[in-house]
Amino acid sequence: MKIAVTYDNGNIFQHFGRTETFKVYDVEDGKIVSAEVIGSNGVGHGALAGLLADKVIEVLICGGLGGGAMNALQQAGITVVAGAEGDADQAVRDYLAGSLVSTGANCDHHHHGEGHECGHHGDGEEGCGEEGCGEEGCGESCGGCCGGGAPQIILEGRNAGRTCRVHYRGTFNDGTQFDSSYDRGQTLDFICGAGMMIRGFDQAVADMEVGQTVDIHLMPEEAYGMPDPENIITIEISQLPGSEDLNVGERVFLRNMMGQPFPVTVTAKDEKMITLDANHEMAGKELNFRIELVEVQ
Repeated sequence: MKIAVTYDNGNIFQHFGRTETFKVYDVEDGKIVSAEVIGSNGVGHGALAGLLADKVIEVLICGGLGGGAMNALQQAGITVVAGAEGDADQAVRDYLAGSLVSTGANCDHHHHGEGHECGHHGDGEEGCGEEGCGEEGCGESCGGCCGGGAPQIILEGRNAGRTCRVHYRGTFNDGTQFDSSYDRGQTLDFICGAGMMIRGFDQAVADMEVGQTVDIHLMPEEAYGMPDPENIITIEISQLPGSEDLNVGERVFLRNMMGQPFPVTVTAKDEKMITLDANHEMAGKELNFRIELVEVQ
């Protein structure tokens, strides 16, 4: 198993898309056996997923990253643990011990998570589904971004297959803002039509011209999809070690029967039972975006 950490002078670098180095750990039987520091080669958000996939990375631990990057990584088969900070070596040890909690995508909300063990990792039960893909996180199957090689382009349009740099602002129907690249002062870069973004966002950008700004309204089917009842797990606390310490609203990790971690949210708990929701946290929501196409390469 290989774990990569965004790396800077011993600590976790906080901006995934700008990281210059990763520290890559080889893990056997739950223990670190070796580690090396590799360069990112100066590539941007979208290409970093391919870089890590080429290195056969299974888990990425990082600070901040957006939905597009999250989806590209997950499409490449890489589990992402975001929101980590501090000492990189300790973060990996915490992850292996099951005590490292991911915040999920925490920069751009445009991206895209079975067992019997918790404490921040567990084995869910059969039927616990996977998260969506795409920069805004769709709940349906998308193509592209599957690691090494050229991504599969699944849309048509003047910008399909090209790297697009956009600014955007995302709001719910009541006007509440949930994300903004403007506020971060950093554009979002992605390969249009490669499944790195949620479908509705991707489709809008596919036919835009540089300098153009559009407003779009996405139904859940064009964004993160609808919640799937099969992605909700109710289990006895006694069968999920560590769950006795969890609180409603907490986002933690379970581990499937293949040993792969995925995020869930605690939605209910009583003295005997706990309910965990593995649906994307934006599933079922209508989303609005103002998108500005800054550059196309």
